[in-house]
Amino acid sequence: MIYEVKIDDNANAFIQMTLTSPSCPVAESLPAEVEQKAAGVEGVSSAKVEITFEPPWSQDMMSEEAKLELGFL
Repeated sequence: MIYEVKIDDNANAFIQMTLTSPSCPVAESLPAEVEQKAAGVEGVSSAKVEITFEPPWSQDMMSEEAKLELGFL
């Protein structure tokens, strides 16, 4: 889940994101994959991902459409 994306004047991307929990099965691979994909976007010089757990993720952050798609409604 992406909380924030910032692009500086040199086209460096900073992405703040969270995972559903610290023990998320993709905790090791997902941040690196997000960095790689973001750095591959045309016009982006580099990308850096920061993981945060503040605020903690909850289903309340999901849109109604996402909840419906995942069977939470």
